[in-house]
Amino acid sequence: MNRLRWTPAQAGRANRPRWTSAGGGATPTAGRVLTYAVLIGLTVVVLAPVVWAVLSSFKTQTELAQRPPAPLPSSLSPVNYTEALGSFDFGLYLQNSVIVTVGATLLTVVVNTMCAYGLAKYNFRGRDALFLVVLGTIMIPLQLIFIPVYQMAAQLGLVNSLWGLIIPPAATPTGVFLLRQYMLGIPDDLIEAARIDGAGEFRIFARIVVPLCGAALAVVTIFSVMWRWNDFLWPLIISQDQAMYTLPVALAQFNSQLSVPFNYILAMSVVSMIPVVVIFLILQRHIVRGIANTGFK
Repeated sequence: MNRLRWTPAQAGRANRPRWTSAGGGATPTAGRVLTYAVLIGLTVVVLAPVVWAVLSSFKTQTELAQRPPAPLPSSLSPVNYTEALGSFDFGLYLQNSVIVTVGATLLTVVVNTMCAYGLAKYNFRGRDALFLVVLGTIMIPLQLIFIPVYQMAAQLGLVNSLWGLIIPPAATPTGVFLLRQYMLGIPDDLIEAARIDGAGEFRIFARIVVPLCGAALAVVTIFSVMWRWNDFLWPLIISQDQAMYTLPVALAQFNSQLSVPFNYILAMSVVSMIPVVVIFLILQRHIVRGIANTGFK
């Protein structure tokens, strides 16, 4: 019979000390320990401002002015939240933000998905050049196009309306890029088989392509929600009436007061972060997979 012979390297790995935990896993290498240490450090750096904002939202004006600042508030009384909610029409501004965010996100997903499908699965002259043009618009600062976009919105009667907040920023080149790269991984044979079976183009798009792009759609959705919910400059330009203000613009009203109530601003900022955090937690398992699968193909 042939006997197994171990080399010295294999014998050394076999004699490597094991963890004494119930899992019995191998001892982590120095590189793995360093990786986790760096990730934990970056997590602390990212979460520290959020934790500070939440704790400071319970502080008074006097506590916020202390030098050096105290890490914890004297009490966790929700006075700042109740007084801030009563200082301005929070319900109206929240309603405007929700309508604009939901409407703009739905429109963004529909427009970007259809555009990406055409650039990924249809062969026509100038397709690659058109994609490069779309991709190149990412490098154009939004401030450069505000004036022509505002003029077009004014001609269409969209100024000082919620439609003016929803329609102009609907198409985003970043969303088109992510979805197009993801759709390149869908086999063309699957689409051709559906055409042979008699399926129309719209049915192929809605019943086959869109369901396969769930992860990429989750990424575009969370990006769109964050962009629209936190957008400040465009709502400030297009909204001439306070009844059309969204939460970021309404929060800026506090800065126009003679004495800036930073405690109220922090309290309302924490409230405005909650919807984005909730949506991120719901879609987080799709986001990493969607970004990982939208590389260059």
